[in-house]
Amino acid sequence: MNYLTDITKTSWYESLSSKEKLKLDQIVARHPMKIPDYYYKLIDFTDEEDPIKKQAFPSLEEISSLGDYDTSGEASNTKMKGLQHKYEQTVLVLATNVCFMYCRHCFRKRMVGYSAEEISLRMEEAVNYIKSHEEVNNVLITGGDSFTMSNQMIENYLKKLTKIKHLDFIRFGTRSLVVNPERINEDEKLVSILNKYNKLKNIIVVTHFNHPKEVTEEAKTAALKLREAGIMIRNQAVLLKGVNDNSDTLAELLNKLMKIGVHPYYVFQCRPVKGGIHFQVDFLRGIDIINKAREKLNGLSKAFRYIMSHKRGKIEIIDFKDNEIYFKFHQNKFPDDSNQFFTREITYKKFWLDDDLNLI
Repeated sequence: MNYLTDITKTSWYESLSSKEKLKLDQIVARHPMKIPDYYYKLIDFTDEEDPIKKQAFPSLEEISSLGDYDTSGEASNTKMKGLQHKYEQTVLVLATNVCFMYCRHCFRKRMVGYSAEEISLRMEEAVNYIKSHEEVNNVLITGGDSFTMSNQMIENYLKKLTKIKHLDFIRFGTRSLVVNPERINEDEKLVSILNKYNKLKNIIVVTHFNHPKEVTEEAKTAALKLREAGIMIRNQAVLLKGVNDNSDTLAELLNKLMKIGVHPYYVFQCRPVKGGIHFQVDFLRGIDIINKAREKLNGLSKAFRYIMSHKRGKIEIIDFKDNEIYFKFHQNKFPDDSNQFFTREITYKKFWLDDDLNLI
């Protein structure tokens, strides 16, 4: 697999002014560019608004200082290096800071492709933490992209985790089906490992398709190989300005995913991450897009939730009526928030909730 990592070798870079080049150099120095050949070939360079390019190529809009690098309070949920425990039943392990592609909307831009300071380097310590917390019934191995790890590392995690009695299932966060399906299609050993340990504990792959153009024949083959190995696949899309922020595009994506056996799980409100805030869609537009997309979906395709991943938990964005937006806690960090339903009056474009759940 070859990658495009040098922005200066692209024709687009050469078309920029000296000031624009300087800004872009600053952006890429802090948030590296990495695009696999496979994904690069999906880009239509005759279309200035190509949704694939927008997810992969750095934008001058990333120079903005607005936003936050930790929009969901990950630092406050870190129990040891590389391990987060925000929700009672779930432990999250940051196993790598490497991805097959560095997505420009990434909510972990503070570390992915840049810093390994938050990565778990001691698997045994993480496993021991999980063993000692019997309230935990599932683990999410992510990063970065968990499938950038070697097969041996993946198997080591599974060998240890499947022995923990109180775990019901293990999830792997990966965008390999989208940006590098060769990882699955050309590696029988990986699929064999997943199949082997899936017989001991349910294994779920959580992936991240955002646009119908990403649902290629190669992606379809990768999904089929995983499903034939007994692996469930769930998709977490992000509502992104200029990528999928219209109901026809979103509905086409979700219907295509169901067709290849990838179940829509969440559609996320784009987080106000520094360097990615230009991708945000305001709540009112977002609700309208989601509602109109649902009208074009079958029952299974519309089973997803429209969610924001807030510092206090996952909050479902339900609807808008009489100048109020309706929200409900889907998952909560604090017991007092459990199943809390609340509304917020809205008179102008708002994109997020602050720590006190006020619209911002």
